[in-house]
Amino acid sequence: MNAAAEAAVTATEVVLPGKVAPSGLRLAQRALPAPAAGQALVRVESTAVSFAESAMRRGRYYGQPSFPFVPGYDLVGIVEAVGPGVDHALVGRRVAALTKTGGWTTAALLTAADLVEVPDGIGPDEAETLIVNGLTAYQMLQRSAKVRAGQTVLVLGAAGGVGSVLVQLALDAGARVIGTANPRHHEALRALGVEPIDYGRPDLAARVRELAPAGVDAVFDHLGGASVTLSYRLLNRTGTLVSYSIAAKLDDTRPVLLDFLPLLAKLTFWNYLPSRKHASFYDVWAGAGKPDSAKREAFRARMRTDLTHVFDLLRDGRLTAKIAARFPLSEAAAAMELAESSGRTNLGKIILAP
Repeated sequence: MNAAAEAAVTATEVVLPGKVAPSGLRLAQRALPAPAAGQALVRVESTAVSFAESAMRRGRYYGQPSFPFVPGYDLVGIVEAVGPGVDHALVGRRVAALTKTGGWTTAALLTAADLVEVPDGIGPDEAETLIVNGLTAYQMLQRSAKVRAGQTVLVLGAAGGVGSVLVQLALDAGARVIGTANPRHHEALRALGVEPIDYGRPDLAARVRELAPAGVDAVFDHLGGASVTLSYRLLNRTGTLVSYSIAAKLDDTRPVLLDFLPLLAKLTFWNYLPSRKHASFYDVWAGAGKPDSAKREAFRARMRTDLTHVFDLLRDGRLTAKIAARFPLSEAAAAMELAESSGRTNLGKIILAP
């Protein structure tokens, strides 16, 4: 396709029509116009299923759009055309994008300034595993908790999409890593260098204290709810708790704010105690600001710097892409069912390949 696309492109996309089971997802086609000023048309090569989509189909992701909409938190693809004001050298390049929604499609019109180039030598599926997951893991580890070599960290859900990247980044930084996971994942985690604990054992806290009697330097908690209190108690005197989801409340039926606001209040309250511990909630979109604002430019620069660094670690072999399974886009329902299955046996991210 030429840089200045004249004809409309027809995209096949997965639509989430409302609060439905995965089987309620439907395929649709939509004509995309040529890129407008500042836009790029991206042919999607890889996208994925994340926790966000599972929350959104239940109407439990804070800030999600009104139904119906196209899910898909991130994507990797090739730039097919660009609009006025965008460097034509971008055409033909593989790029990554953090989208929040809209990624489950064969083609997308995106703001060119939001795109991050994927280094040569990295395939689309491998890059896809590290966009929201890698960015989240890296920023929590380095910008929130500031983990250093020699410290001990506890990662809840160490076999999940974010967890499987987080443990690798922590080990690469020289930290000791304790990770909770289903026992079926323990062998794979040990091979990475993680000290695994069965997430379902009733004496989990006691086991962590056996491994780290003085407490851990950081805990990364995706569960929310009562879990964060336990996580905070497992910190040492100067430790940091980073909460980044409320997965334990996924199936609640009450408004999500009724779970989210008490969590934020608890984390804030702990920071006012006469203690050197610290607690925070991580949001990958924090500080994004409004489009075309100075805050948005700073957010883009930070995202590009951090994601490029994570891609470089992958290219250099210091990080391994963990792909749990791969489905065609037309089988998004089956991919989501696997992602939400208690019997899931693979470690890493579930890829959708348009």
